[in-house]
Amino acid sequence: MKEKIRFAFTLVVAVMMTACNFTETINLNADGSGTFSLDVDASAMMSIAAEQGDRKIDSTFTLKSLMDERKDSIAKLPLAEQQRLKKLESFSVRTHVDQVEKSFLFTLFSDFKKPSDLVDALSVVKTMDDLKTNGSGEKGRLSDMDKMTTDLKYSFDGKKFTRKAAVKDPAIQKQLTDSLATIRPMIEAFTYTVKYHFPKKIKSITAKDPVFSDDRKTVTLQYPFIDYIERPEVMNFEVVLEKK
Repeated sequence: MKEKIRFAFTLVVAVMMTACNFTETINLNADGSGTFSLDVDASAMMSIAAEQGDRKIDSTFTLKSLMDERKDSIAKLPLAEQQRLKKLESFSVRTHVDQVEKSFLFTLFSDFKKPSDLVDALSVVKTMDDLKTNGSGEKGRLSDMDKMTTDLKYSFDGKKFTRKAAVKDPAIQKQLTDSLATIRPMIEAFTYTVKYHFPKKIKSITAKDPVFSDDRKTVTLQYPFIDYIERPEVMNFEVVLEKK
């Protein structure tokens, strides 16, 4: 089981470095509960992979299983950090690779009781990286997990849904932006799609160029992935639902 988790994690890292399309999906219920997923399609990588064959992988693991492997290290962290990690136990990771079909898909998913329980999906991937590094003989980075550059929050009061991201530290954000210079042309080809399903019809939305479903309960928005990294506030918006 541990070897499967380690191998799946390696695939996840490869996906995050080479993916072209990210899709963030939220299915929201009337009581504020729902499901969240981040689907990453890195199939383009398969067409340029040096290794060829007919290998197929379909694997799912939970962050809880990864945390169980690192429980001794986690126990040494400050209580607040342990509690933060506890909130991530509900996330699971699914990887699907088919070399014949040249498909490479990765999904991070979780149920939630209220939108405010959700966190930035890519920060979950960073947590996975921190958990894997710690205890592997390399210098652990668990103590640095609070240094994510973006603070992403979701809220819902039954009528209004809000997605709001803010840069925590402009100086660190600039360092991040500068560090991307060499791979920026590749990142600029990536897209980040937001697809949200609501329990009632959408009355209004502050985002630009929304695409609505026929029943107007689903909205789809597409952004350049570079905005997600460098200008997260561009992806802030508010959705107001109809009363009935």
